[in-house]
Amino acid sequence: MSKRNPNHYVVIMAGGIGTRFWPMSRTPHPKQFIDILGTGKSLLQQTYERSKEVCPAENIFIVTNSDYKLLVMGQLEGIKPSQILLEPGRRNTAPCIAYAAFRIKAINPEASMVVAPSDHLILKDKEYVDLVNKALSEVEKGDSLITLGISPTRPDTGYGYIQFEESTGDGGIYKVKSFTEKPDLAMAKQLVKSGEFLWNAGIFIWSVKGIMAAFEKHMPEMFQLFEEGATEFNTPNEGKFIETAYMQCKSISIDYGVMEKAKNVFTLAADIGWSDLGTWGSLYSYSDKDEQGHVIQGKNVLTYDSKNCIVNVPKNKLVVIQGMKDMIVVESDDILLICKQSDEQQIKRIVNDVKATKGEKFV
Repeated sequence: MSKRNPNHYVVIMAGGIGTRFWPMSRTPHPKQFIDILGTGKSLLQQTYERSKEVCPAENIFIVTNSDYKLLVMGQLEGIKPSQILLEPGRRNTAPCIAYAAFRIKAINPEASMVVAPSDHLILKDKEYVDLVNKALSEVEKGDSLITLGISPTRPDTGYGYIQFEESTGDGGIYKVKSFTEKPDLAMAKQLVKSGEFLWNAGIFIWSVKGIMAAFEKHMPEMFQLFEEGATEFNTPNEGKFIETAYMQCKSISIDYGVMEKAKNVFTLAADIGWSDLGTWGSLYSYSDKDEQGHVIQGKNVLTYDSKNCIVNVPKNKLVVIQGMKDMIVVESDDILLICKQSDEQQIKRIVNDVKATKGEKFV
């Protein structure tokens, strides 16, 4: 099968704020637009390059907040304004995916599509492309909804889990039995030990017909809302319709709205070097470390009697760290964050406190 099948499309979801990577990730310039790994490319740019191996470049759509249109245009060479689907507000992943599906249906009702977050790490690009092409071949046969599952390497409390049943006999595609939201540590240990669970990577593959049928069955109100404007998609009137429709949409994830209800959900076990890069700790896990176990971005950082810190500071600033272990030290513009890695889950709460007490300009 050609990797540039004209019936294949990729939808990249790029509207999030990435709060847990504050203060580097902030509302005007969030995580997906940042070269967070020091590779010379932002996470969005890496996702876009990877997607061009799955379908023609003109079949890639970026769904993002209307505030980020210029950021997307500036980062993705050759992208056309018509390939950027602008959300007037944040309503989680179900409306985002419904919008993209209706747009693609207006262009090509026979299409199959991949939906991927813009800010995840995938180290094994070839394996990813091969698996996605395999899943696309499968969904072209019928209405199955496929989600990529990652074999867990540890009992992680930051990921959702997918319980799978026996294989369908087609090389690693399993029927999904249940979804489990982020568990506590004791539950995570049980899930991993059972051997019946994969991490939920939030990467989906389905035909346009398949996901449309699922919306109509499991989220009829949202389906009807977008269906009312079916003739507006891929026309000059689309933006105006979306402005109105989005404000009426319930804020809900595709997992809650469709995947946990549907009976035709399958998972494909994937070994693709994946992380959702959801926290500073996950970045630490996937980054090169110096002899003291530090992950440092910044040219003038000196450390003494310190171990296992994440340090991300302006490249020309001299920073001296003494007596710190397992800490996060991040400076971005007018903000300095110093906190324990073990307490990084509190960053989201900290951002809310900053917003309430110091104002929007710091978030």
